[in-house]
Amino acid sequence: MILLGSNLIKSSVVGIQTGSVIGTIHRAIIDPAKLNIFAYEVIGPLVTVRPTYLLARDIRELSDMGAIIDSVDEFIIAGDVIALDELEALRFNPVSMRVQDEKGKKLGKVADFTIDMGSYYIQQLVVKRPLMNSLGDTELLVHRTQIIEINNDAIVVHSQAAAFEPERNQVVGSYINPFRKPGESVPEQSTAHGPSR
Repeated sequence: MILLGSNLIKSSVVGIQTGSVIGTIHRAIIDPAKLNIFAYEVIGPLVTVRPTYLLARDIRELSDMGAIIDSVDEFIIAGDVIALDELEALRFNPVSMRVQDEKGKKLGKVADFTIDMGSYYIQQLVVKRPLMNSLGDTELLVHRTQIIEINNDAIVVHSQAAAFEPERNQVVGSYINPFRKPGESVPEQSTAHGPSR
């Protein structure tokens, strides 16, 4: 299942124990070395310590209700996980980063990214192209395999990235409710595709 990263921001976090909303996803904590979502910062009236985090691996499922977790006990704070503290210190966010090829040609800036919700790896970067270079193609999808390097200044990709055919399957907008009764029919999921090329 593939989802736009921005679609998760401001999503509810629902606890199975109470069946109620116990927080809201505020932002992603991303590992730039692996290009995956390690955790999310969570805010809300039941979140008494700031910042509070939810490890991506502790999300049981995503539904139209939001991110489903066991309980508020899944939340952690700074100091609980060393790797999380190290990633927070980096404050890495690919959105708005410049994207260029290995020859130094600017391809645009990252506007969003898609996530494989099974592994929480970022699969594609949605790159908004410069006005001068767009010529009808205002966005470019760059697959993670096209990325050569991520540095402080830019994300460097292979020069063939502009011609790369992106994954066009399973970018979904809604999810199956994990609380549905057995035997209930599953609603048909809508599928959104990447920009036409």
